[in-house]
Amino acid sequence: MLKVAGVRDGRPHDARHTAATVLLVPSVPERTVMGIMGWSSTAMAARYQHVTDPIRHVVAVQVGGLLDRRGSGSGWQLRP
Repeated sequence: MLKVAGVRDGRPHDARHTAATVLLVPSVPERTVMGIMGWSSTAMAARYQHVTDPIRHVVAVQVGGLLDRRGSGSGWQLRP
């Protein structure tokens, strides 16, 4: 049935990892994620949420927006 539907074979447990990771993308607060996922411990976020390349890219762009290259050889500085 999965093959006919074009869905890869996976375990329901894998879907929990995916759902938890998807909640990282819009920066859902950890307490909200805990409520949605039914977790009582913040340690579960570390176990189930995975930082993906697109998330790393967003963070890099955000941090890059805070930095400014001023003058030759002076290095990077925080923008005022």
